[in-house]
Amino acid sequence: MDNDSTDNPKVSAPRTARRGSGPASRPADLPPPHPALEDIDPATAGIEEDDEARLPEAPDESAEALPEGRLAFGHAAIEQAVRLAPTSPGVYRMLNAGNDVLYVGKAKNVRKRLSSYARVSAPQPARILRMIAATVSVEIVSTSTETEALLLEANLIKQLRPRFNVQLRDDKSFPYILITGDHWAPQILKHRGAQSRPGRYFGPFASAGAVNRTITALQRAFLVRSCTDAFFESRTRPCLLYQIRRCAGPCTGEIDFPGYTELVREATDFLSGRSRAVKQELAGEMEKASANLAFETAALYRDRLAALSAIQSQQGINPHTVEEADVFAIHQEGGYSCIEVFFFRTGQNWGNRAYFPRAEKSFTPEEVLSSFLAQFYDDKPPPKLILLSHAIEETGLLADALSIKAGFKVEIATPRRGEKKELIIHALTNAREALGRKLADTATQGRLLQGLVATLGLTHPPKRIEVYDNSHIQGTNAVGAMIVAGPDGFIKNQYRKFNIKSEGLTPGDDYAMMREVLQRRFKRLMAQAAEGDAAKAKADDDSFPQWPDLVIIDGGRGQLNAVREIFAGLGLTGVALLAVAKGPDRDAGRETLFMPDKEPLKLEPRDPVLYFIQRLRDEAHRFVIGSHRKLRKKDIREAGLQEIPGIGPSRKRALLHHFGTLKEIERASIADLGKVPGVSAESARKIFEFFHAQPG
Repeated sequence: MDNDSTDNPKVSAPRTARRGSGPASRPADLPPPHPALEDIDPATAGIEEDDEARLPEAPDESAEALPEGRLAFGHAAIEQAVRLAPTSPGVYRMLNAGNDVLYVGKAKNVRKRLSSYARVSAPQPARILRMIAATVSVEIVSTSTETEALLLEANLIKQLRPRFNVQLRDDKSFPYILITGDHWAPQILKHRGAQSRPGRYFGPFASAGAVNRTITALQRAFLVRSCTDAFFESRTRPCLLYQIRRCAGPCTGEIDFPGYTELVREATDFLSGRSRAVKQELAGEMEKASANLAFETAALYRDRLAALSAIQSQQGINPHTVEEADVFAIHQEGGYSCIEVFFFRTGQNWGNRAYFPRAEKSFTPEEVLSSFLAQFYDDKPPPKLILLSHAIEETGLLADALSIKAGFKVEIATPRRGEKKELIIHALTNAREALGRKLADTATQGRLLQGLVATLGLTHPPKRIEVYDNSHIQGTNAVGAMIVAGPDGFIKNQYRKFNIKSEGLTPGDDYAMMREVLQRRFKRLMAQAAEGDAAKAKADDDSFPQWPDLVIIDGGRGQLNAVREIFAGLGLTGVALLAVAKGPDRDAGRETLFMPDKEPLKLEPRDPVLYFIQRLRDEAHRFVIGSHRKLRKKDIREAGLQEIPGIGPSRKRALLHHFGTLKEIERASIADLGKVPGVSAESARKIFEFFHAQPG
């Protein structure tokens, strides 16, 4: 290891590229993503990043007087349960006539708590009275302690989604950064799920985007590899990441073992909160190189310091007195609640995320926050400190429950002054702005959906719109895609792609492709419904519906009639159909809309509804083209250049020898391809068209 190298600090100067064992060795190509992290669909990274929490449907809080008989029947049912209820801690579930769970609650003394619902003369909020009126039976589970009851209650609420409870929605695991510990040259990567692989885990981060940006900056700063072990072991020369100084090249010995171990130590120290010490060490090395007149080496240390500064600038606020904490702030407006969560680990801000739990208007901020916290940490490890914007009841009980779960003391506090209070104020500001944006976006989307109703003559605003498109090049790599939109805009975690499987398909038969896609999609939905699966949401459930109200296809009258035949064959009714035909010369704004048993419709070019339909169609087109290109690139990688007519082994070797990699051949112009020995002008044109053909 030579710290005074004129190329990369702690990395020896790039060596002369060593030849691989054959022309297909891809000498400077990028490493593939980790198999566990490889996206199934294109734009999945964007989906993961942009898939924001949705506003729940406003719960029905009708102020109409309840029929006296129903309320009396509910009181009687609860009174019956009181007689059998234990006086010990436990969890109770109130059920309606359909055996659906209405409410899950916990109590230190179950009999005493249920008695409060059974008293006819006791004043109760309208929400509680409606719950009592719908109750026909009560189920009780006894627990050893009140802490155990709290944890069980949170788990049951997340599982059963009771109508009258606060519900944490859009919940998913958070990503971590993993520096692996099962290889002599550790790898840095994004990780979700069980932490079973040996190594050091750093997180949680609020979003995949935050993790990806941090990993990219860490690669620039510490040159730690991100490739898979299989790719690492197969290298005979450094990959492109080494060439652009985002990896030290341990795979081919560009750096020795002690030097790479030192880089990994620095990266681990930085993520562990010792960022100041790491930066001071790099600054010292930079000064030393500068004093020795090794200015190129000093410049590389400078670039590494800049990469570390970029990480910290992206993190925004980094508190001095808070080492590890989660910050929760709640804001209520317009009958909705928004809870903003900030994650601080090792004194660094690792991102924030907004949640919009489902809760009736009568719930106070403290009640919503209390129920949210128990559900939030049901499947996540808590930090040592939790800061809240509002003081909640049973703070001590929740802290004890989380301490037992975590194995260390967890403190819950509502700060009144100092830096911690400033963190709360910052989180409150974000919660208020997030809810304001969401309300504005939802209102705009709502107006557009109402416009669809008026323009297309629908019976009600669609809650779920599905748009279908397919893509292929002369019938090869045929793929269909479905995108989904609803009251909150595009629902990207509902997107699906369909690899066309029909063997007897005539190349370019768009009708047959659409028939296969729709049959596969709706046969599956109908099978789920026949099995009693929850394919359709319950009336009192705000989960996103699985059945579409409106299906949009790209095409004209012919495509519409084909889809009508498919639906008739499946026995589908109650789903509105719309076909969108492009205008002359494919001009946007001159589309024709076709619906069953209606005259074709043309809208004014500046009509907001037409613009909305165009957005839906264009999103489907973007997604299906991305799916097709990914499938096609996979085939090209596997088959190389053999698929190109007239390109045999000799010309393939000549092309790879001239350009180095398949990627560079793909990027080459016709003129550049024609300069390769043995490649004629006609062959150059065929090669260029093969890589740049537009999918249909």
